[in-house]
Amino acid sequence: MKGQKFSEMSSEALLKQEKTTKVVTGMLAGMLLILLVMGIVRAFWQGFNSLIFIPFGLLPIVLLNLNSLKEIKKELDTRKDVL
Repeated sequence: MKGQKFSEMSSEALLKQEKTTKVVTGMLAGMLLILLVMGIVRAFWQGFNSLIFIPFGLLPIVLLNLNSLKEIKKELDTRKDVL
């Protein structure tokens, strides 16, 4: 979503954005968890490496997506109250 505010989007577009963001955020969080586990296991077998820090570096993306989902839900709830 490039520069368009949630209040300016249609309800259908918001629902589509919500669904897409949920799927992408879930997949990213799952992959980051797997990467963290792999980094920890590798640290036990081969010693410490910088692979462990990658999930923590990418964690803000997940947090931003979760914040975006919260804003979308809030906007959809305000529209349900109007109807």
